[in-house]
Amino acid sequence: PRPPFPGGDARRSRLRGAGGRGGGGGMVLLPSMLMFGVILASSGLLLMIEKGILAQVKPPHPLGRDLSQRGRGLGHQEEPMGDLEEEVLRDTRNRTIRAMCGQRTMPRSVWDLPAGQRRTVLRHLLVSDKYRFLYCYVPKVACSNWKRILKVLDGALESIDVKVKMDHKSDLVFLADMKPDEISYRLKNYYKFIFVRNPMERLLSAYRNKFGEIKEYQQKYGVEIIRRYRKNGGNSAGDDVTFSEFLRYLLDEDVERMNEHWMPIYNLCQPCAVRYDFIGSYERLNADANYVLEHVQSPSFVRFPERQSWYKPVTSETLHYYLCNTQRRLIKDLLIKYILDFSLFAYPLPNVTSEFCRQ
Repeated sequence: PRPPFPGGDARRSRLRGAGGRGGGGGMVLLPSMLMFGVILASSGLLLMIEKGILAQVKPPHPLGRDLSQRGRGLGHQEEPMGDLEEEVLRDTRNRTIRAMCGQRTMPRSVWDLPAGQRRTVLRHLLVSDKYRFLYCYVPKVACSNWKRILKVLDGALESIDVKVKMDHKSDLVFLADMKPDEISYRLKNYYKFIFVRNPMERLLSAYRNKFGEIKEYQQKYGVEIIRRYRKNGGNSAGDDVTFSEFLRYLLDEDVERMNEHWMPIYNLCQPCAVRYDFIGSYERLNADANYVLEHVQSPSFVRFPERQSWYKPVTSETLHYYLCNTQRRLIKDLLIKYILDFSLFAYPLPNVTSEFCRQ
C-alpha cells in the first residue's frame, strides 16, 4: 500500500477497552477500567505515555539461549546477553503476569472463560502428543515456521526445507478438537509456550502483508475500511488502505471479533487462563525457538527455519516512519486496546513525541 498520510479530523473512536466483550460472559473476567488505572499508575505508564519516556528506554532482550552446539542453524545470530539482562526481563514479565492474573476476577483456567474466549484460545493451541507440548500460535510472530516444525515432528513433512505452500489447517492437531478431559490433561501436563512481538510492529507487519499483498484481505476488509473512513472511496479495490485508516478500523472493532492477525496476543492466548512455561520473543526468535526445541528434546536435525530471502521485515526505521506520519491521538487511543500486550510482555510504548518524530 501507499505510505500513509497524516491529516483528517482526529475523531474520538468508540473504545471498548483492551479486553473487549467476551462471548456470553461480558467483561467480568477481564480487568475493570479501575484495575487498568491501578496497573498503569503503579508502573508510571500514564505519565510515560504522555511524555514518551517509556519509548526512550531500550528494553532488555527476552530470555533466550545460544544452542548452536547442537548444530541447529541459528542464521542471524544475536550477541550473547548478560545474565542480569535475562533476569530483568524474565522477572518483569513474571511479576506483571502474576499481579494481573492474581486478581480475583481473572480466570484461573480455560474453563473459567466465556465460551467465545475459550473457543479462541483452544483454536490457537497446537498440540504435539509425541513431544508433549502445546504451542499457542500468534499470527505475524513466525507462526508459519512453527507450524512447519510441528508437521516435521509429526512426520507429515519430511523436512523444514521442503518448498511447499503452508497449509495452516491440515496435518496439525488443535486443542479445540479434543474432549474436555483430554484438553484438561494436556493443559496440566504438557510444556506450554508462546512467542510474542512488539504490538505496533506486529500491527504494521499485518497491515503491509494483508493489504499490500493478499487480494482476499483487500476485498474482504480493505473495501469496507475505505468505505467507512474515506470520502468518495466507493470505487476503491481495497488495495490502497492507509495505515491511519487501518488503525481507525481497529479502534472501532470489538476485540473479540477481530481477525486473528490483529487480535491482541492476550485475547488469542489468554496467559491468565493458560500458565505458559516459556514466553519467547520475535526479537530473539532463533535463540528462543531453539531453546524450546532443546527443552522438548526434538531430534537434533530439526532446526528453526531461517528467514526466507524474499521476506522484508519491519525495521525500526519503517515503524518510525509510519507512526510519525499517523495522527498522535489515533495511536494513543489505540494503546488502550493493546495495553495488556505492551505491559504483560514488557514492550515499550511507541514514542510519537514531536521531538522524536523530527529526527
